[in-house]
Formats: sequence, C-alpha cells, structure tokens
Amino acid sequence: MRQPSTTTLLIKNGILVTPQGIIEADLLAQGEHIKAIGRGLPAAHDTHVLDASGCYVLSGVIDSHTHIQLNTGIYRTPDDWFAGTRAAACGGVTTVIDFATQFAGQSLREAVEARLEEAQKAVIDYGFHVMVTDLPPGREGELAELIELGTPSVKLYTTYRIKEKRSGSYRPNYYADDATILRLMETCADLGLLPLVHCENDALVTAQTEALVAAGETGWRYHGRSRPALAEQEAIQRVLFLAEAAGCPVHICHCSTARSVALVAEARDEGQRATCETCPQYLLLDDTLYEGPEPWRYILQPPLRDPWNPASLWMLVENETVDSIVTDHCDYTEAQKTAQDDFTQTPGGLPGLETLLPLMYTYGVVKGELTLPRLAMLLSTNPARLWGLWPRKGALLPGAEADIVVYDPAPESVVNIENPHHLAGYTPYEGMKVQGRVEATISRGQIIYREGQFTGQKGRGRFVERKRVDE
Repeated sequence: MRQPSTTTLLIKNGILVTPQGIIEADLLAQGEHIKAIGRGLPAAHDTHVLDASGCYVLSGVIDSHTHIQLNTGIYRTPDDWFAGTRAAACGGVTTVIDFATQFAGQSLREAVEARLEEAQKAVIDYGFHVMVTDLPPGREGELAELIELGTPSVKLYTTYRIKEKRSGSYRPNYYADDATILRLMETCADLGLLPLVHCENDALVTAQTEALVAAGETGWRYHGRSRPALAEQEAIQRVLFLAEAAGCPVHICHCSTARSVALVAEARDEGQRATCETCPQYLLLDDTLYEGPEPWRYILQPPLRDPWNPASLWMLVENETVDSIVTDHCDYTEAQKTAQDDFTQTPGGLPGLETLLPLMYTYGVVKGELTLPRLAMLLSTNPARLWGLWPRKGALLPGAEADIVVYDPAPESVVNIENPHHLAGYTPYEGMKVQGRVEATISRGQIIYREGQFTGQKGRGRFVERKRVDE
C-alpha cells in the first residue's frame, strides 16, 4: 500500500509510547517532522490516515552498532546498503550507526568519504563511528576532523591481530595496544569525542586459540573456548582504567557477560563517564548451542556464554544498568559460515537487524523483564542521546523527525528464514516464538514498510551528521 504524494500523515487510535509514558492518542506528522500529539487533531483533506487501532506506536528503532557491507580485510559480507537497510526497515529500525573503517594508508577523512559513497543506496538514515587503525604518534590532531564530518565517535579494539603464515608472527588488523589507546583517548578527551571499545584481551585469546589448535580442537564447537569470558572482563577493566587516566568518557561494546556490565556500573558509581550495550544474542542464547547440531550459526566475537548468563544480563537490563541494546548485525552467508568446520577460518558475526524489535518485545516486555517505555529507551531514546542524535531523533515528541514504528502485539509466529530481507540465508534465532509484528515503519514521515511489504526507495536514506554529546 503506497502512501500518496502528501506531506501529512495522521496515525490514529494508537497506543503511543513516549518518554512520559503510554498514552492513547493520535499523532500528526507534517513533512518530515512530528507536528502534534493528541486527540481530534485537525488534518487537511489530503492527509494520509493510518489506523493503528490495537497497536503500539513507538519511536523508530536506532541500532547504533551494525556492520553493513563489511570488509574486514579478511572477509566481506555480500550485502550492500540497500539490502542491509531494507532488512532494518522491515524490522522497525529507522536509523543505523555503522562504521567507517580507516584502512592502512587512509586518512580519517578518506575513510569517511569512502563509506559515504558506499552508503548512497540506503533506504533509512545512517551515521558512522570511525574505526581508527592507522594514526601514529604526531597525527592525533586529525581526530578533530571527525567533528566537522559529523562522526564524533572513535572505535578502538583491544584484539584482532593476524598471524603471518611465513613468519608465524602477529601483526595488527584492528588491534591497538594500551599506549595507543591511552594516546587516542587523551586526544578524544580534549576534543569531546566519544570512544567505543571492543574489549577482549588479545594475549589471552591468542594463547587459548593456539592451545586449541595444538590439540587439534578447531571445529566450530570449540569456538566459545577460544575467547573466554575472562578475556572480555579483563580488557573492560583495563580500558576503563585507561579512560579514567585520560579523563575520557568511554562506551563498552557488546557486553556478553553480566560481570562485564557490572564493571561498567562500578566505574560509573565511582564518578566515571562510562556506558555500555548488550545484544539479543547474549540475552537469548547460550554456549550449549556450540554442542548442538549447527554450531556454525553462533560463531561471533565475543562468543555466547554460560547458560546462567542470560538471566543475569536481563536483570541488569531491567534495572537500567545497560544503556542500549544493539544487534552487532553482520550479514555473512550460510555458505561463508559453513565453508569449513574450523572456527579459526570462519567469519564471525550474526544477522539480526530485522529481528531486534520483535525479539526484545517478546522476551523483554511480554516476559515481564521490561516495560514498554523502558524498551523504547533502550532501543531509541538512549542511543539518540548517547550518540548525538537527540532531540532530532529518539522519541515521539513534537518537532522531532517522524521516525515511527507501528507494532501490532496480537499475532504469534516463529522466527524462520522463509521470508528474510537480509542475505545470510539463516538466522541464529530459528524457531524461536515471537509475539507481535511490525505493522508499519515510517522514516521522516514516509511509510517505507506496511503490512509485510517494503515500499521504500533505494537511496532515500540520509547521512545524519551527529553532534558531540556535550554540545
């Protein structure tokens, strides 16, 4: 059902989830922005009306950690920005913050400009964190350009080195040592940039992986053992210490264990500016799946954890210790994943953009772990505030951009791969029950998904220049 060429949209009879709570009201969007919320809103004769009776109306989801059209220098996902953002739109996601990777020899500006060129096919709005991998001493001032580029966040890694076959030595891929992390954090603190860090102790991961290889235990089922929880927790503690020494705020990526989140909370309680995120895979899945018939489905970094861990993580999500829930979406195909039963040769990452909202509604709200306003905070408001999109995005408020998702809580289904919009050809959540479905997705006032049909246009997505959080 295509929306006529009108600039006004009235969503009637819905249950609106706002920062102030849940209200039964109508919402009027004019052009790209929300104009009013209330009852009996005046509308012109050419207003397009969407009846949301029995449905929740939420601010569009902001997934602030995705990997669309990923090139790691070793593996590539086969998707492009049209395929990736179409899947997002069909799941109620209206904005993604992905990554611009600085490859060797590139300036930071060149990295962002190259990524902007790739993203021109996007159907929803997008921003970038910048992965800094080649900024030697003396060039830290180049980080200031990220403010001008509208990308005021820096991604750093404490892991990922490549072993050279000929020499047997390791060279950095994304990896940064402690001195580099401290140096870059000091500059970030001066400039008002926010670093986000993938935390795993590379020495522990390398030693454990080499021990498994020496024992001939390289099948997929051993993947979880190669990246122990201790490696993540130690690296988080160290990164928090370095950030405190640098006087720099820090965001910890994809916390896979309850202890990881607790470390961030402890630092925050002591006055440090520290935030964190987790993902559906760590809330819903556990490492017993590596012993199952298809362990290849669950190869990711960090890996799945002990069976008791999801319940502990949910408690931290519920008590507002976790700041946001993201997917870490990565669209490697089943063929890429199953090329050989060897975790050291299997690309890591899971598809998840399209299932984020339905899974978190089902296993968060329906199961009683979250209220609807808390879900909206985790999936929309908090990411907008954290990453410099507020108040342009992140809530159903007059004046904000009309990024909206209409969610029907009534239908029951199971996750399957029959009608996916991503390219992976599998889902790690196969067979899981889902309560409700996305009825409509609206991006800046335009309906781009409705009643199971994608109606958006390639290239309509817009790059969102983000502000520094303190601005």
